[in-house]
Amino acid sequence: MSGEAQYLHGHTGCLTIEVEDTIEPGVNMVFPCNEIQKTAWDVLKNFDHALILREDDPLLPAILDVYEKQGIKNGAPSNKMKGEAFKTKLATAYPDCRLVVTKETMTVDGMIKIVYELLKDKLNIVKLTFTSGVNAASCEYEPKGEKQRCPLCGVLLNDNGVCPKCGYTKR
Repeated sequence: MSGEAQYLHGHTGCLTIEVEDTIEPGVNMVFPCNEIQKTAWDVLKNFDHALILREDDPLLPAILDVYEKQGIKNGAPSNKMKGEAFKTKLATAYPDCRLVVTKETMTVDGMIKIVYELLKDKLNIVKLTFTSGVNAASCEYEPKGEKQRCPLCGVLLNDNGVCPKCGYTKR
């Protein structure tokens, strides 16, 4: 079975994440769609209304200099939409100053590569589709085994076998 959630608030993009796994009997679905969205949004909100530049962009040093001079390089009190900072082989997020630096050009294909790298261990992704304006791309993946999920609410158990949503503990 598969589940799908459309997601990525912003002015120019829509991301569709399809996951596949066994049906969790207690919740009668693969993974609750609202939890797919929450899991993804916790990381991907760094892209929402952020400045996204390639690491070799000649403007990057100048922008960081301006951020430093304006006192916002290490965050502004008004910035309440911060995601988890991350650093992967494809991108680094600096949530305090709403900046994402990438190795990829931010095409729809580049965004799919970055999203998969960020979410592959959290969701059993079988397909990602990203559209932006008239541009669209999709990529399919082989599922990477079953994820250990809570039988009560369906969310991914943490490394200790505990559900972060309801507190269920795997015995």
